[in-house]
Formats: sequence, C-alpha cells, structure tokens
Amino acid sequence: MNPAVSPPGIYAGIANGLAVLLLLTEFAMLRAALLRAQVRLYAAQSLLVSILAVVVAATRHLPELYVLAGLSLALKVIVVPWLVSRMLRRTTTEIAGSGALGVASEVLVAVAVAAFGFFATSRFHISSPALPTTALGLGVAVILVAFVLMVVRRDVVSQAIGFFSLENGVSLVSLVVAAGMPLILEVAFLFDLLVAVVVFGVLMQVHHARSESLSTTHLTRLRG
Repeated sequence: MNPAVSPPGIYAGIANGLAVLLLLTEFAMLRAALLRAQVRLYAAQSLLVSILAVVVAATRHLPELYVLAGLSLALKVIVVPWLVSRMLRRTTTEIAGSGALGVASEVLVAVAVAAFGFFATSRFHISSPALPTTALGLGVAVILVAFVLMVVRRDVVSQAIGFFSLENGVSLVSLVVAAGMPLILEVAFLFDLLVAVVVFGVLMQVHHARSESLSTTHLTRLRG
C-alpha cells in the first residue's frame, strides 16, 4: 500500500500562497488599462518577492537572503516604480497602448501559456530544500505570462513592465533552485535590472520626444 501523503505544512502553504499571488499580479498587469496601475502592480509583485525571500531566510537559515530582500525592496519596490512614474508624469500619458489581441483573447493565451509552463515544469521532478516544487512551476508561469505581456502590448511602458516582472519570475525560480547561491551573484542580477531600467528610460524619453506617443505600432515603418 502507498503511504499516506502528509498535508503541506505552514511554510509550504505560505510559500505557495505568495507564489500564487505573484502569478495573479502578473495577470492583473496584463489586464490593466492604466500605465500607473501596471507600475503599482509591479511594485506589489516585487514586494511579494521580498517577503518570500525573508520567509525563506528565516525558515531555512540563509541570512544572506535578508540582504537580498532588503536590496530588492529598495530597488524594485521603491526606486524602479518611482523612476517609471516620474517618466510617465513627463509624458502625460495614462492609457496603455492597445494590445495585438482583445483583452479576453490575451487572458486566454496567458492562461494557456501559464498552464503549459506549470505542468511542463512538474515533469522535470526538481526537488528543492528551500521552497516547495510547486513554486518552481508558478515561477515559470510568471515568466511566460510576462513574455505574453511584452509581446501583445503595443506601448513601450507595458513592454518595460513586462520585462521587469519577468525578472521577478526569475527571482522566484532562483529561490527554488538556488536559494543558497553566492550573494554577489544575486546582487549582480539586481544591478542588471537597474541597467535595464536606465535603457528603457532613455528609450521612453527619446521615443516620446520624436513621436509624442508611447505607442510602438508605427515602429514597423523602420523595417527594411
């Protein structure tokens, strides 16, 4: 007879709950019509990543994750949203660009992609001492939905937010498979994000100055 499967503990429940909330905020970004709403949702998602890092640090006795959580809180919850919001104030643009598909179609595509990523990841049978393997599938789902956001939206801000939130999915996956990686590598990932913010910021300003819009639809004219 198969042994009885024990119910998940409090730690696994909290970790999986935070991972589910990360995925739900990604879907909310996909549905958000206001650019500022997307920025706020990104800040909330980044806060969830910081909280999850603290939970892992306290439970698995990995003190370096406290430093990572603090840096993530300062950079991704405060600095990046503030910089993007400041750029938006200069452009006076509030509404996100129309998507390549309708809202319902975008959500259906995102659900299908997220389900594929979640169930495909379970086939690898990856175990982790830091987080339950369910969180790995949810992290991959976040990454794939972020890709969908970047592809279907036709404004540079939504595409930037999709790229930034993709990094949050990568952070979740790294907490599952490599929570004990050297701190210097984890900090390097955060500074890579800061470089991306600067690049996207310059792109937003130059694009808006030339076209007086944040839409990327007319960029197809640049094709040779």
